[in-house]
Amino acid sequence: MQWKKMLKAGAKYISNSDYRFLINAGFGKCDSMNDEDYLKKKYSIIMGKELNLDNPQTFNEKLQWLKLYDRKPEYTMMVDKIEVRKYIAETIGEEYLIPCLETWDRAKDINFDDLPNQFVLKCNHNSGTGMCICKDKTKIDFKKVQNGLDKGLRENFYLHAREWPYKNVKRRIIAEQFMGNNLIDYKFYCFNGEPKFLYVALANITDGKKDDLLSFYTLDWKPAPFYRKDHKPFPYKINKPDSLDEMLNIARILSEDIPFVRVDLYEVEGKIFFSELTFSPGGGFGQFYPQIWEEKIGGWLELPGRKE
Repeated sequence: MQWKKMLKAGAKYISNSDYRFLINAGFGKCDSMNDEDYLKKKYSIIMGKELNLDNPQTFNEKLQWLKLYDRKPEYTMMVDKIEVRKYIAETIGEEYLIPCLETWDRAKDINFDDLPNQFVLKCNHNSGTGMCICKDKTKIDFKKVQNGLDKGLRENFYLHAREWPYKNVKRRIIAEQFMGNNLIDYKFYCFNGEPKFLYVALANITDGKKDDLLSFYTLDWKPAPFYRKDHKPFPYKINKPDSLDEMLNIARILSEDIPFVRVDLYEVEGKIFFSELTFSPGGGFGQFYPQIWEEKIGGWLELPGRKE
């Protein structure tokens, strides 16, 4: 019963200081902590070991280091779902952009009469909070959608995992063209301009949950010898996209001279579309298994200003 779960959670909150920290952090009670102390505490709880910033070796340790010490102003533009569009158009071409229908500073300014029957609404600074994937405008509650977007605009996404690029993004709303059902998202892990592997995910968000299925692949389209426990793999093999070589070329261009960035792309009816750039997947808390791959993947990430 629900009350039993609540009692159990309450008891755990009282008795377990690590659990209490994570709950408090989720409610913003740790926002005043400086970034380094916050990340050290959260990393030790989630990853089960101390964060080594003096001599980071694993992939996720190095992501934490980059969040603290690799803070280039252009990264803010690159994670902004609105501002990045100009960068993408200039770098690889406007034809790779999902058509933008409109942008707004406030949810209450959205005129749903001006939108087509199908569209996608989302905030430009976060990862799904407030998103609306509308497949039939006659069936959605406009006020509920606006309330969800308002919640998204209030979210300080940077604070969750101290992902610095999001800290100074001007929070806005973007409407994009609906691109179809069950889109496959191709996410390339790139190290100084070289993609090393990728994962494929269902680009589907329902009730705030996304990427329900996730499988890693090598660049020659074989199942990768590692996985993450926070997502279920596809129960079947995903077909190799026809445009994989072109995707890899785009990933190389967009990741050039960046220690690490994940380049996310869609393929829709044989055509490639840009999704987003991500500097610290999972906030740097998504552990790879077997754990030996944490260090192997970490070996591909050369930290700027440091000799490995």
